[in-house]
Amino acid sequence: MNGITLNEKEARETRARISRLTEALNSEHAMKPVVAGLPPEVVSQVSRMMKAERERLTHAVEAYEEAKDTQRPTALKALVNRDLGLMLIVARIANGFSQKDLAWRLGVKEQQVQRWEAERYGQISLKNYHRVAALLGVRPWADMSDQPELRGLDKVIDGVSKAEIKKTLKHGRENSWFAEDFTEAELRRYIAENRIDFGSPGLLRTGLNVVDHTEDVMLHAWRARVTARAREAFAGVEDVHEPLELKWMPDLVRLSKEPHGPLLAVEVLASQGIVLIVEPQVPGLKIDGAAFIVDGRPVIGMTLRTDTVDNFWFTLMHELAHVTLHFSTGLAVGFYDQTDQETSVDEQEEEANRFASNLLIPEERWRRSTARIAKSAAVIERFANELGIHPAIVFGRIRKERGEWSLFTNKIGRNTVKKLFVGEAQKGKSDAPILPGPKG
Repeated sequence: MNGITLNEKEARETRARISRLTEALNSEHAMKPVVAGLPPEVVSQVSRMMKAERERLTHAVEAYEEAKDTQRPTALKALVNRDLGLMLIVARIANGFSQKDLAWRLGVKEQQVQRWEAERYGQISLKNYHRVAALLGVRPWADMSDQPELRGLDKVIDGVSKAEIKKTLKHGRENSWFAEDFTEAELRRYIAENRIDFGSPGLLRTGLNVVDHTEDVMLHAWRARVTARAREAFAGVEDVHEPLELKWMPDLVRLSKEPHGPLLAVEVLASQGIVLIVEPQVPGLKIDGAAFIVDGRPVIGMTLRTDTVDNFWFTLMHELAHVTLHFSTGLAVGFYDQTDQETSVDEQEEEANRFASNLLIPEERWRRSTARIAKSAAVIERFANELGIHPAIVFGRIRKERGEWSLFTNKIGRNTVKKLFVGEAQKGKSDAPILPGPKG
């Protein structure tokens, strides 16, 4: 759900989802299958998310009903947030037009209007946008002046340095992102088009250093590569991800014990409608993981910048937390994370850290375990076996909590994860390049 209801079909679907949330929150019997096997701490986080989701959806339906019944879309306009496509849909509702009514006035088929609105007018030509806006009495032109995507590609990438482009181009060629004869001009255009499609990554979350990376060309390029690979992977992924289906998560955690657990994780996530892409970052871009939406589907990107078993599983669970807890409150913008910082001032990042920690090692079990203070590797490994997880995850947590990074360095699975994906990457390189070279 995207936080705004704009037609009868969406209203019906939203009401049904509110009913399901209410049933689960009010009935232990209904909640049990949703959170089966999850640690109590994670269940509490999921319950809070469900309550917030119900409130948000209820507000969305009420705003739609107000606009439809009174033709005064005050609350609905507040949800639009200057989105130029949503402006048109709200204007249609405010005018009392159905999609069929608007189609008749435009002289097009109703299905055409349905497609435009399903895409939030993201694929409409500027000429047709003007036409619809004029018919509905919308004058968004004053709001367009600070929308770089409406001022030409050059403005979208204004300020990108030649050095950044050269570094990104070199990395892309070395990692088969595109053909060897791909030019700087083409790369600039590609990054600009990606920004137009997906907007700007707002923050690279790096603990206390929450940095604005809206203009970071390397992050744009990396995200564009992950996005392209995700779209290729969609054919083997379930069509719909259901955020309220969580009982599969404990099984995912237990895969950490398996030698090829990270590769198996890709398959399990795909069965739940989530794409996992491992793609090295451009040198200098310190990013471990990301979670965002591509064509309505959740995508998790990982760089394996720190090639250890414990880092892989914590980063994966951290990004999965964003998909689960923040699907409707941030995933559209995306989360771009550096996980090796000590603390975070970002509430959603703290939530994701707690979710990941408890999913891997439930806090109640951790507090009662002698492994927390043990110096013996055997004691720690025995505790990991009791939990059914890879011992590296426990060793990694001990190192972090004690702040002793020289401790158990041979127990965290160094240089073992990246090589699992090398074969997969090589298979990907044999396919047609994602970005072709210049034509003719």
